[in-house]
Amino acid sequence: MPTNHNRRGGSTRQRPTTPPLAPRPQDGPLLTLEVERLAYGADAIAHTEEGKTVFVQGGVPGDTVEAALVQDGPSFSKARVTRVLEPSAYRVQSPCPFASVCGGCPWASVSYQTQLAAKRDNVVDALTRIGHFDPERARRLVAPCIQPGEPWGYRNKVELAFERRGQRAVVGMHDAGGTGVVKVDRCLLLESRYQKLTKAVSGALSYLANSHGLAIDRVGIRASRRTRDVEVALWTEPGPFPRAQAAKILGDATSATSIVRVLTKGPKKARRVVGVERLSGAGSWTELVGDERMTVSAPSFFQVNTKGAEKLVDLVLAGLAPDESDVAMDLYSGAGTFTLPLARRTSWVDAVESYGPAVRDLRRNLERAGLDNADPVGGDADREFPDSDADVIVVDPPRAGLAQDVVRKLSGQPARAIAYVSCDPATLARDLARFEQEGTYAVESVTPVDLFPQTFHVEDVTILRRR
Repeated sequence: MPTNHNRRGGSTRQRPTTPPLAPRPQDGPLLTLEVERLAYGADAIAHTEEGKTVFVQGGVPGDTVEAALVQDGPSFSKARVTRVLEPSAYRVQSPCPFASVCGGCPWASVSYQTQLAAKRDNVVDALTRIGHFDPERARRLVAPCIQPGEPWGYRNKVELAFERRGQRAVVGMHDAGGTGVVKVDRCLLLESRYQKLTKAVSGALSYLANSHGLAIDRVGIRASRRTRDVEVALWTEPGPFPRAQAAKILGDATSATSIVRVLTKGPKKARRVVGVERLSGAGSWTELVGDERMTVSAPSFFQVNTKGAEKLVDLVLAGLAPDESDVAMDLYSGAGTFTLPLARRTSWVDAVESYGPAVRDLRRNLERAGLDNADPVGGDADREFPDSDADVIVVDPPRAGLAQDVVRKLSGQPARAIAYVSCDPATLARDLARFEQEGTYAVESVTPVDLFPQTFHVEDVTILRRR
């Protein structure tokens, strides 16, 4: 059962139940399982009577379920729930009618307090299992998971998938199995006023693709409740494209303030952006993060949860306590979520970002903000590591975490504190162990922030203090 929280997930009302799911041709034998806990992943964990681990799709801690075996490996198995025999006190009825078939919110049937507790537990587990931290120390270091906003309607961005079924184009969400596309008429994770954009974009693009025989890699929708900006980005390979028709059809369907085409080349899992075409409108999207107005181009990374991004900034600034005499360093700076507030509070910021579109966005955001005390450098953080001595440092790397050489170079800095923002507990735990092995910095605190309710993902802000 979940730990470190009360039973607010349950109630005296009738517990939600689920009808049995139709068997699939690939389903194996049926198992009766007692679900134990949530994994760091879309599934829950149970064990057979023989003690073998089973990852259970659709399970909630405390459930007794009937589950069809879908994969039987030597060390673990995978199964999907076909019937809930005895629902857990932590099981809730999801407000999303597509939750069982869409892959966007795998924890939608889990009470929100249970989700928060599980995310903290997963961070503690990563520190002990991967970082080899003492279990008691890990529990002391990791704070309760913070809820920055509502558990639904929090996203400023969703992505739609595209596939062809014969001559027909289908635009929708990736299904729960990750192998196909399911059509939805709304996404309850999007900001409430924009939840039906998914249906509008899906219908418009299906019509456009069927009329012109188009192939589209994916579709990005960004929508801001604060600025009212809406951008639709079509990711395609270079080649002929009905630009005017796409702009008109999508514009009529969505009233988007920006419609762009992102041109990509290369293998499917390693595509690179070779250009962005503005089809109509501004050609970019803006959002307000705290007091900062940020402009972001379609290829650039930006946190999908705006209130969550603000909470990350608050935690970073509180942990670093920068002042006007400080020199700051911001590695993996993106479009400037941390660079801009640091530039307002310090004498200088060295910002390094490897992704070209994000570097251009950062320069534009600094110029618009009237800040000339930051130097955005494009390139790999290891090769372009700043040669100045920093007083405070922020690192916000991608899921792969920090290279060993970057940890070593950071450990050679005279900074009094480092704020490490991470989206992956496993690589965070590995890197924190490396920092402590270097001996210059010790982990002071780890604060999980729930930027992704209804999913297993969690963001963490770690403060490392100079010994």
